[in-house]
Amino acid sequence: MEIGVYMAGVTIGAVIVLLAEVMSGRHKGVYRRKGEFRLIGINMVVGRFLIGPAMAIGIALIWSSLIPQFHGALGHLSLWLALPLVMLASEFCFYWVHRWAHQGMKTRSLLWMIHRTHHSATYLNVSVWMRLNIFWYVIIPNGWTMGLALYLGLTKAAGITMVLNAAWNVATHSDFRWDDAVRRHRLFGRLFRAAEHVIVSPGIHHTHHGFGKDGASYRNFGVMLSVWDWLFGTLHIPEGRPYRYGLPGHNAHWLEELAYPLVRMRQTEQAEVPLAGSAIQR
Repeated sequence: MEIGVYMAGVTIGAVIVLLAEVMSGRHKGVYRRKGEFRLIGINMVVGRFLIGPAMAIGIALIWSSLIPQFHGALGHLSLWLALPLVMLASEFCFYWVHRWAHQGMKTRSLLWMIHRTHHSATYLNVSVWMRLNIFWYVIIPNGWTMGLALYLGLTKAAGITMVLNAAWNVATHSDFRWDDAVRRHRLFGRLFRAAEHVIVSPGIHHTHHGFGKDGASYRNFGVMLSVWDWLFGTLHIPEGRPYRYGLPGHNAHWLEELAYPLVRMRQTEQAEVPLAGSAIQR
């Protein structure tokens, strides 16, 4: 019950940030593709409110069938031990699934083709948090790891991790970039850059959604923690915002982006031609 209340609070906070972005003119002229609002709206209704909850129930049933003897087995752990354990494990699993998705970009692997929806937007604001393929809710490891944590009795740790994860996504997808000034600060800049080796800042995630200078969709795969990126050599700490957002030449129909591989359509929209010098850096 408490988790639901906190998640509702995060959702309200996301809406407030979204409205602030709109009122400050940060959404003006960015939605240039047909079906953009339908993609986001249907995903919010079908994905967040139907598939997401259904997956939560399904995952609970799967864990109870696979390991019935371990129900509540870790419930005795203190929150101070359980919380970092759940957060590190959750981020580790997400890091590798997320990384494998992006590594399939060239070969157009199934994992990438499902995940690409989140990256094809030529902008980055809070609405992109809701811009997902509906099958990503099945693949994304967070539901599986949190479901396992809950099944093992780590209820509070899982709840806190879920709420922090959602709030962090809102902060790192937002068009408000408070971290730019901190990164450039003469005194605090170096300390902030050091912290970015452990914690994902808005700049680190904006870089992940970009290409060209300071854009690196093949780097920065963490949600809250960048420590796994640091350890496995995929961390990129930017100087500023990426040159461009999105995917070079991407032109998939919004219905395909919403429900690939269930829906596959011929490319009917004009591909966006990248500006000179905006090729993905390797």
